[in-house]
Amino acid sequence: MTYIYYKSSNYTTEPKISEKQMDEWKHLATKKNWRITQLPNGFYQTEVNKPDNNDSWVDITRRETMEGAEAAINGSVEHFSKKLEYIKGPKVVKTFK
Repeated sequence: MTYIYYKSSNYTTEPKISEKQMDEWKHLATKKNWRITQLPNGFYQTEVNKPDNNDSWVDITRRETMEGAEAAINGSVEHFSKKLEYIKGPKVVKTFK
């Protein structure tokens, strides 16, 4: 007879994420901190402003279309929002009686 061992994780303690990292994720998860610029070659560049200096922008991705650039921003916002949700611990999706 063969027994299969499954290891499970317990999330009773919070993940060790620094306050600085959490602040950065919150900044990246806010769509108003993003913008799209058009480059001389016709491509569109997504940029996010620096948390400590709102006048300074950092380029992130380049896309061929405006729709592609906006989709990239939406994907980034969703990604960092999920990271922030993960910090809260596991989410109960179903219980049984």
